[in-house]
Amino acid sequence: MSIPDVTELTLEEKASLTSGASFWYTKPIERAGVPAIMVTDGPHGLRKQREGGDHLGLGDSVPATCFPPAVGLGSSWDVDLIHRVGEALGTETSIENVAVLLGPGINIKRSPLCGRNFEYLSEDPIVSGVLGAAIVRGIQSKGVGTSLKHFAANNQENDRMRASSDVDPRPLREIYLRGFQRVVEDAQPWTVMCSYNRINGVYASEDPWLLTQVLRDEWGYEGLVVSDWGAVNERVPGLAAGMDLEMPSSGGVTDAQIVAAVKDGSLDESVVDVAAGRVLDLVRKASEGAGSVAGPLDVDAHHALAREAGGRSIVLLKNEGGVLPLARDARVAVIGEFAASPRYQGAGSSMINPTRLDNALDEIRALATGDVSYAQGFSNALQVSDDDATALRAEAVAAAEAAEVAVVFLGLPARLESEGYDREDIDLPAAQLELLDAVLDANPNTVVVLSNGGVVALPFAGRVPAILEAWLLGQAGGGATADVLFGEVNPSGKLTETIPVRLEDTPAYLDFPGEFSHVRYGEGLFVGYRWYDARRMDVAFPFGHGLSYTSFAYGDAAAQVDADGDVEVTVAVTNTGPVAGREVVQVYTSLEGSQVQRAPRELKAFASVALQPGETQTVTLTVRRQDLAYWDIRADRWVVEGGSYTVSVGASSRDIRSSVEVAIEGDAVTLPLTRTSSLGEVLRHPVAGPIVQAMIAQAMGGMADSAASIMPEGVDMSKMMESFPIGRIGMMAGLAGDGAGASPEMIDGLIAMANAGGVPAQA
Repeated sequence: MSIPDVTELTLEEKASLTSGASFWYTKPIERAGVPAIMVTDGPHGLRKQREGGDHLGLGDSVPATCFPPAVGLGSSWDVDLIHRVGEALGTETSIENVAVLLGPGINIKRSPLCGRNFEYLSEDPIVSGVLGAAIVRGIQSKGVGTSLKHFAANNQENDRMRASSDVDPRPLREIYLRGFQRVVEDAQPWTVMCSYNRINGVYASEDPWLLTQVLRDEWGYEGLVVSDWGAVNERVPGLAAGMDLEMPSSGGVTDAQIVAAVKDGSLDESVVDVAAGRVLDLVRKASEGAGSVAGPLDVDAHHALAREAGGRSIVLLKNEGGVLPLARDARVAVIGEFAASPRYQGAGSSMINPTRLDNALDEIRALATGDVSYAQGFSNALQVSDDDATALRAEAVAAAEAAEVAVVFLGLPARLESEGYDREDIDLPAAQLELLDAVLDANPNTVVVLSNGGVVALPFAGRVPAILEAWLLGQAGGGATADVLFGEVNPSGKLTETIPVRLEDTPAYLDFPGEFSHVRYGEGLFVGYRWYDARRMDVAFPFGHGLSYTSFAYGDAAAQVDADGDVEVTVAVTNTGPVAGREVVQVYTSLEGSQVQRAPRELKAFASVALQPGETQTVTLTVRRQDLAYWDIRADRWVVEGGSYTVSVGASSRDIRSSVEVAIEGDAVTLPLTRTSSLGEVLRHPVAGPIVQAMIAQAMGGMADSAASIMPEGVDMSKMMESFPIGRIGMMAGLAGDGAGASPEMIDGLIAMANAGGVPAQA
């Protein structure tokens, strides 16, 4: 199909392309042969409204494979696996003739209270960026598009339509935008979805700095910016800022506003041309990719992939005494409502109508050869009488007493986690904790399996011998859980977010969710493990943690800088245990004595490696030079600080196995001098430094006697003067009492000469 050029359309037609025709479709222009295309929700499955269904498609979407949501899938840390899941998502999207799947979501998990954390990958931008790019590449390999969301600094649901994320430049760049930058530069998603919120007071949907300067001019983004559904505040300023497509339909209201703005001269028609051209480009890509995958869907194959992904998403937090894996012939008591009625996805726009649904109880019984009993243990109903709760608990205790091992399924009821509102705490329901205490009293040989979209407090961690963090695992999560419990799958998941001891310990505790539509990101750079490590705080389980049924030994790490300035890190990893397993190798960097504030260590690269018993592989990981950079607020750009970096390789952020030093050449940063520049800054300047050094020596000589009379012995005057503004150096003349110092004219001449690169200002 031939899609016309924007020059062939009228002003009214061009304006019409910048908003939707309905809830899920773009506008067609029949005269010009421009078809409508469909976009619809993801991100862990296709949520396509049936013909004649409700306008949202929440209750009546076509069956699709529900893969593990990002909270689970991210814990695999496996780029290849996630790419394969992306390919499967792209296949289902193409078969259903949908042009764009709205995902992935890669917002940072700033607080565990965010109600939508189940849709996001990590508290770390490198994890979010690398894995997000893998999803995008996988989906788009099938001729359909993605929508990278929610751009940007969208880290809570409370007041999400208007709250301002008030965040300083360094954390904004280094934490909240860095993952988006990685996905854009590495994978070029067809669309980027701007978020509802404001950023430092400006709506994301009408922020030219965000949507044009950063996204397009700096990162080289080539696609289209679409609004989150209902995120448009003022359409004409939004269009000028770079927000191309408003969704859903405005009923033509905002199209008319655009036309009127052009006609009255307040909006240049070229702005409309650019946005409409991007919509035409999207339609063109969709038309070229249409029919790339022929149906019907192989439901069994995709369910098997969902089961594989679910097994790889589970994190073995603890396994004292080798309780796991379970023996096939063991007498097992399965306890907890989640075992029979699985919690497998979060609520809201990402809810998938699964093609089938496993539950853990049936799958455990399918693998076991011994007796498997079941007790509900608790009810997720809103109202449960004391008598009913007591009876359920008593039944569970009896089952645990009669079993060799109890497997207790605990978690968060679906009503506690959803798009649209945040959680109030990180606690499991009291009835579940009471049940667990009773079961442990009856049978200490107990395994806890968690079903939750956001982290929960684990006050029982010291008492329970084995804990599986099973997150939300999609439609095949029941089978995946059974596979891990019995050792059919060796757990290899690792935490992409820290599990704190208490909510009060979390970085954003005092600044979440804000007040009066403003939320101050007061923790700055110190999000997640950066916060806990900097404060040397105890955590329940650290970022990057995850155990296995085997063990891994690390050799000595080596690191060298390649021709591109990237750091190539190598380390030998050996499977020293009895079974095949997979280890996630993590690389962290730090810089002692940095001139800027930094976390004690920061993740910069990772790799998932599969090893047979006794096998050794040399793992090579690349730390990109650009990922070593910090955002210099003076120069307003990325800067790599030179120095001797410590490169650490480990199994978690707090399980470092080997470290090596590597010298990194820094970027030159020469800032213009002014009268307010400190003496320290001036002394480091290649031109001004030597001149001022001589001036200071003369002035300090005259001050020596008077200083000695008022300063204790050993006081370092040079340190005192380090922050003294150069424009006030003339004060030294009075202190010296001999005319030493510099006149304002001398200072201005020195500054002019230094800023001219050493050429006298009059030359």
